[in-house]
Amino acid sequence: MVSIASDRRVVTALPAIRLWAVTFAAILVAACAPPGAVSTPSAAAPASSSAPSASAAAVGPTCGTDPVKLNAYFETGFDLPFKLSEEFTKQFPNVTWDIKQDQFTNLMSSTPRLLSGDNPPDLIRLPSMVTLVKDGLLKNLDDYVTAFGWDKFPAAQLAQNRVATDGTRGSGSLYAAGLNYSLTGVFYNKKLAQQIGMTETPKTVAEFEDLLSKAKTAALQPIMAWNATASGGGLAFPLQNLMAAYGPTQPINDWIFQKPGATIDTPTNLTAAQHLQQWVEADYFPKDVNAIEYTDANARFGKDDGVFMFNGDWQNAVYDKDMSSNVGFFVFPPGEADGSLAAMSAPLTYGIAAKSKNADCAAFFFNWVATNDKARAIDVAVGGSNPGGPPDLSVPQATAPITNETLTAGAEVAKDNGAMDFIANATGSIFAQGWTPELQKVVGGKQDAAGLLKAVQAEYEKELAR
Repeated sequence: MVSIASDRRVVTALPAIRLWAVTFAAILVAACAPPGAVSTPSAAAPASSSAPSASAAAVGPTCGTDPVKLNAYFETGFDLPFKLSEEFTKQFPNVTWDIKQDQFTNLMSSTPRLLSGDNPPDLIRLPSMVTLVKDGLLKNLDDYVTAFGWDKFPAAQLAQNRVATDGTRGSGSLYAAGLNYSLTGVFYNKKLAQQIGMTETPKTVAEFEDLLSKAKTAALQPIMAWNATASGGGLAFPLQNLMAAYGPTQPINDWIFQKPGATIDTPTNLTAAQHLQQWVEADYFPKDVNAIEYTDANARFGKDDGVFMFNGDWQNAVYDKDMSSNVGFFVFPPGEADGSLAAMSAPLTYGIAAKSKNADCAAFFFNWVATNDKARAIDVAVGGSNPGGPPDLSVPQATAPITNETLTAGAEVAKDNGAMDFIANATGSIFAQGWTPELQKVVGGKQDAAGLLKAVQAEYEKELAR
């Protein structure tokens, strides 16, 4: 049984959006020592908040056979975790779910309170991790890495979800897991693209911008997008793609991972922001983009409103349903011909509360998602993404053509080592307090490209100094 409640909160500050995802191989956060002392359960015992014992390490902890109700917070608008939870209960009927859901932006502000409460979630969608780790609110998963053999997974698959003792991401202990490993890029309406003379996907930014101009001339909406406060600044997607087109990805990841001295205000990022400002001024985005929420943008794109849309492969199932064979995908092109491909590519990240009552069961769920045949098939069919997991497991075949396109594109990005985390994930509040309001000002003509980067960098430094 799955109980689902909508738990949407009004936030007074300009909230954060959800930023998504990223390569078949990067992920988690490592941090300080695990919070608090733990007891040692047996492998067959009902899940508890303690770490797995040495005897359990051979087979890994389980959910046991006694009734277990997992307390979960999922992100509104994404079917994958719901479908996975339904299948999990089919296979393990003693496990039921109490699921709340909320917008990604609200989760960014409410997660610390939820994790520190009297009934903390066993599983929760994580918008960011470093501060939560510093405050001892997330469970250290290192014991589960050993118990389940996650150390045999590709190292890059766990990197983004690791946090080191100095508070930087990319190395150290593991504090979260990915339900799948997504890829972002540009979806396009094949029928509308044909109307503007697009016979092949663009190979440079200049070629893409030429298509945008042709779409505008043809009285079509060049790019469908969202940028409303409730969903967060969706224009961060095209902006980050432009950043990677005109500069290397490593400084972007360094900034997201809070490496000492990292800055988003660089010459190449300024070039990227100037292109985004030009797109705004040329009306390539809807005039009401600051009022469009994520779900509305996707619905409009599915009804032929927009030639292009920057988004992630988690939308594959929806686009395949709404647009069938009329939707295509490409990785955003480089600034110069034959340049390297890059894309935001990350896991759909979930963590376990440090005080979780069912931590072993929650960790068992993570392992099941990565290794179970039916779970991996759901990852591909519903999530539209690579399921990750052990390198010797094959990726299930996709029935939707668009999913096969994104999976193929992901391999190309991996070959160029072009995966990035999301700039919205750099700190717990940078999306709500930095990117979203400043991008909205750019749309409103109250901020320019240079001011955008300086304002976000100032907010970033202020947050790191707290």
